[in-house]
Amino acid sequence: MRSSHVLDRAEITFDDDRAVANVGVLLTATLAERLGLEQLVEEAVELGDRAGAARPGRKVMTLVQSMVLGGDCIDDADVLRSGDTEAILPHRPMAPSTLGTFLRSFTFGHVRQLDRVSGTALARAWAAGAGPGENPMTIDVDSTVCEVHGHAKGGASYGHTRVLGYHPLLATRAETGEVLHVRQRTGKANTARGVGRFLSETVGRVRRAGATGPLTMRADSGFHSDALIARCQALGVAFSITVRQTSQVKEAIAAIPDEAWTAIDYTAGGEAHVGEGTYKGHRLIVRRTSLLGPQAELWPDWRYHAFATDRAAGPVELDVDHRRHAVMELAIRDLKEGSGLNHAPSGRFFANSAWVVMVTLAHNLLRWVATLGLALKAPVIAKTIRRRFLTLPGRLTRSARRLRLHLPRRWPWREAFLAAVDRLRALPLLA
Repeated sequence: MRSSHVLDRAEITFDDDRAVANVGVLLTATLAERLGLEQLVEEAVELGDRAGAARPGRKVMTLVQSMVLGGDCIDDADVLRSGDTEAILPHRPMAPSTLGTFLRSFTFGHVRQLDRVSGTALARAWAAGAGPGENPMTIDVDSTVCEVHGHAKGGASYGHTRVLGYHPLLATRAETGEVLHVRQRTGKANTARGVGRFLSETVGRVRRAGATGPLTMRADSGFHSDALIARCQALGVAFSITVRQTSQVKEAIAAIPDEAWTAIDYTAGGEAHVGEGTYKGHRLIVRRTSLLGPQAELWPDWRYHAFATDRAAGPVELDVDHRRHAVMELAIRDLKEGSGLNHAPSGRFFANSAWVVMVTLAHNLLRWVATLGLALKAPVIAKTIRRRFLTLPGRLTRSARRLRLHLPRRWPWREAFLAAVDRLRALPLLA
């Protein structure tokens, strides 16, 4: 057994100017540079003579790269200024005090300007090879509650969850977990508030970004309404929306004949069937489940889960696909656990609205690094990408006017990291 006294005698000094705290930020920094994100912000966000107006591109990218590394507050951006980390970034990282002043300068219009940057970044990443092209794409729409503490947060209030916070609306790409659009809302906002316009903006954004194939929108019962269905039809988007168990829905379910139910696989100790009816002129796909044995005493009757859709596939296939709407929770988890959505840093509502847009930019940078750099075919959780490829230590040396980045020997994911660097550096520079 190794004696702990050896470690007790070790001297600890913070004196290495060549150390790089998180070498993997090179991947997201390279991609951000290839997509021209700093210049996009410089051109789009115009704060005029407001405090903190200078160099908005540099400030946004400092916050975004901090979030990429797991930073969830403004002070976490200081890690980019440690050691020689700045040398591997395409911009000079700004001080947290400067970033706080910058965020507080945002108004509603400035948040919308930053939102346009997010849409253009999506188009550029898709043009580089991350997009769906002519393939079908599914848009998952949902909301989440971002809890805050204290009563000095502008716009924060208690909603249906009785949690003090904000209630942002999100749209994600089911196949990759990318955030297609986000809209910050006050905490008391109804689940479906503004979803019609939000969907229109999302569809317009993905069409401009190059998604030319069929689009499908999935949502849970909180968003079900005739108005949203009409909006989907006007936009030419197929829909799959869970319906509430109203009396009309229950009547439609009861009208499904016994022979129309098809048995499907279900958990041990239970059974499930899928059937099809009609509700307000639309297909109503219903899954019913029942427990067997002692557990059936808790729920002795069938439990029904229904959704309305205009898609043409069979009911069993549609039921399986609709249940995949749950993958959006994985994207929300990644946004909250490491990318900043768990925290609202300012007391001003529009500062926190801008923060949320930057959170999605950081999240998407990780997703695009996975697709364009690591060549991953299926989504990988952000924590895994961060642990394997971003938060590794290194040391930067200079010799004969050349930089050399020294990384740990025997790093398990060495080959994948080097391949990702080569692929990202091969992307054309956009400005």
